[in-house]
Formats: sequence, structure tokens, C-alpha cells
Amino acid sequence: MTRSRISILTPCYNEEKTVEICAQTVCKIMETELPDCDYEHIFSDNASSDRTAELLRKLAADDKRVKVIINSRNVGPFRNMFHALKYATGDAVLIMIPADMQDPPELIPQFVKLWRDGYRIVYGVRTQREEPFWLRTCRRFYYRLVKTMSGINIPIDVGEFQLIDRAVVESLKKVDDYYPYIRGLIAKTGMRSVGVPYTWRKRNHGISKNSFINLIDQALNGIVSTSRAPMRICILLGFLLSGLSTLYAVVQLLWTLLSSGAPRGIPTLIVAQFFFNGIMLFFLGILGEYVLAIHEQIRRGPPMIPLEMINFDEGTKATQSIRSDAA
Repeated sequence: MTRSRISILTPCYNEEKTVEICAQTVCKIMETELPDCDYEHIFSDNASSDRTAELLRKLAADDKRVKVIINSRNVGPFRNMFHALKYATGDAVLIMIPADMQDPPELIPQFVKLWRDGYRIVYGVRTQREEPFWLRTCRRFYYRLVKTMSGINIPIDVGEFQLIDRAVVESLKKVDDYYPYIRGLIAKTGMRSVGVPYTWRKRNHGISKNSFINLIDQALNGIVSTSRAPMRICILLGFLLSGLSTLYAVVQLLWTLLSSGAPRGIPTLIVAQFFFNGIMLFFLGILGEYVLAIHEQIRRGPPMIPLEMINFDEGTKATQSIRSDAA
């Protein structure tokens, strides 16, 4: 039987308290539960300001299966993952094991088994979340909103904790997206998939590097990149409100002509002005999100430059370096 090769990606930023534990945990699982698999564990560091890069260099020196990419700047988690994906050489790739291991690496053997059973995409379903109620509720609402509004079947309560086949990886590598919504891109391939339920754990070390503003930015990117529904809704509401305002103007005109005195319409006009101005600003905001997405895709920043690439062979570096700006 041919040995399978599994690539495991871990994006990180200021995770000096967790990277060693993550690497050791993955190593133990792969050696004890998947001895018939070769593996590589790719850490992609987002220009950390703490000792993360130093610790990663040490891990890579001790174990050649640990590979390290150190980026020249912080490009955010999605671009970081998408960039690292292009250097993965496995027959299957686990898109993300976070350094804090909130997504449990203990599920890797089950993911690999399902992949060997013929599923091209094996995704983890976060049925339980160890986080505040308000944040858990917001996430659940968002996942369902994206699924409803998008034209593709994006699984609910699913993040980037997914094992994907090499065929899916090659499909993703052809995508030239400046701000990739990775779970949406995977769903768009339409490959045979299966979900594995699990509990998304709270962090045991350090703090999350995703601020509330970053979460909003990622959420808006997910909606804009997968759906045209917001703009279509704005168009329909615009027509509806235009029709109602025209009808109201006709009624007011007839009332003025037929009544003995002009109606007291000043309050109505003030309320109508504020209402329609608010609606227009809302529509312009949604339109602006789409324009911003186009702007970022066309007018890109400087290409991503890996300052260091440790334990990668020269052929892999040469093949992928020409596309490093796509992340």
C-alpha cells in the first residue's frame, strides 16, 4: 500500500506560548495513530513581534517535517493560510490547525480515514462553542445568513478546519484572489464532502489576535465574495421605496388641490427626508463594500515576501515564488 502524505497548515501570529505545544501534539498524533502516513507541518508566521519565529526555527532544526514560512508583514489569517497552501505537497492538506488548538488535532485520524474512504473534502462542524453566548449567537446567525444568501452550498458552522484532497488544492491554487474566503472557495469546487461534529474549545494559552473589527471585516468579506444578494435586495428595496414615495407625493398633491387649505406637512417632510437619506446611506454602504472588494482585487499592495523558508526544497520554492503576490 502506498504511503499517504498529509500536509498540515498552522498560521500563527504572536503565538510563542502555543507553537511548541501544537507541533508536539501533532507529531504525537501522526506517529502513534497514523504511522502509515508521512506528514509535513507548515507553520506560516505573520511577522510576529514576539519569540514565535525564534521558536519555529528551533522546531524546524529539530524536526525536518516542521517547515516554516516567515512573512515580511502581517497579511491577516486568510491570506496567510492561502499563501501557505501553495507550498503544501501532501496528497491531502489540512487547511488549518490553529496554534492555540481550538480546533482539536485529535480529529486528524478521523479526517484521514474519511478521506481514504473517498471523500474529497472532510470538514469539521462546530456544533458546540466554548465562548461567550453573545459571540456564539452572532456566529451562528452569520453562518446561516451566508448560506442563505450565497449561491453555493456552504456548510453551516464550518471554518477552515478542513482536510481537502490534492485535486481540491490544485483547483484552489488556480484562484487569483487578493482576499480569499477559503471555506467558500472550497465549497465552490462541489467535490464530495462530509462533516465531522466537534466542540470548538476555548484558548488555554494567550489571547485571540482577532479583534472585533477584524471579525467584522472577515464577515463582510465572506458575504461579498460569495453572494450578489445584498445588491439585489438593495435594488428591489430601492424600486419599492421609490414607488411608495411617488404614491405618497401624488396623494399629497391631490389632498392639497381638493382640500380647502394646505395640509400641515412639514413634520411629514422632515421625517421622510431623514428616512430616505438613511436608506440611501445604507445602500451606498453596501455598494461601497463591493467597490472596495473590486478595488483591492485590482489595485494590490506590494507582493508578499517570505523572509525565510525553512526545510522547503528548492524546487518547491522556485515553483511557487512567482505566485507569492496572489496571497
